[in-house]
Amino acid sequence: MRRIEVLDKAAEAGIKYRDINVNATFGAAYFTSVDAGNDLPDFSEVIWDHDIDEILENMKRFEIFEFTISSTFSSLIETIAELEKRGCHLEGLVEINSRYDDWQTGEKKKIPAFKMTIN
Repeated sequence: MRRIEVLDKAAEAGIKYRDINVNATFGAAYFTSVDAGNDLPDFSEVIWDHDIDEILENMKRFEIFEFTISSTFSSLIETIAELEKRGCHLEGLVEINSRYDDWQTGEKKKIPAFKMTIN
């Protein structure tokens, strides 16, 4: 994951996301990917409809045009439909690293995720 200096510095200083105009769900996706060693932000938790516009604004602000969703929340289809309405495109399934190590191998556990692009 390409590091985002403003997020890294805010985390070090204990600054809240809202104080640097960053959506908390986006911030969590960024740090999830950093921890897991993934190349793209991964949304492993619920994406609320009211956060979608802010998330996409943050993506564009930080010049990120691809992301993954590994969350298995129950309204995921509706969320992907909302993302598509706002110019995103579902590319398909990919495999990414989980934040957690596989207890048998000690390596990051591989999990499925939807890959999305922003047009």
